[in-house]
Amino acid sequence: MQAGQQIDGTPFSPTRETIREFCEASLDFNPLHLDDEYMKGSFGRTSFGGIIMHGMNNFGVITKMLTDWLYPRGGVQRRLETRWKAPVKPGDTITPTATITAVQVTKKGHWATLDVQVSNQRGETIAVGEAMVEFPAAL
Repeated sequence: MQAGQQIDGTPFSPTRETIREFCEASLDFNPLHLDDEYMKGSFGRTSFGGIIMHGMNNFGVITKMLTDWLYPRGGVQRRLETRWKAPVKPGDTITPTATITAVQVTKKGHWATLDVQVSNQRGETIAVGEAMVEFPAAL
């Protein structure tokens, strides 16, 4: 584990069905995620032109990437902060990546800070953030 190391996540392609399933799982039935007629409207200077995926679904895609990398190596996720930059629509494919920016060794283990990013199939940045992970020292 060293600064500059990149972690690649699993691509995710939301559909109308997966967006609805996330509505049901999260109990978030905001019309942004369900109602095409509502989404034909304008929201100030923003017009989405159709339903969009929940921002927290990005959080889940990032978390899956981190835990897929961490857990087989005995590591745990300690913190994740994200900012949404652009909407994701049915038919998009998003892919998370992370880059280790710092590593610190303590008596209790190894800590790493990572810059995280989610991009779509056009290379546009969908979400950015920072994660902190820990690999505890062997007992």
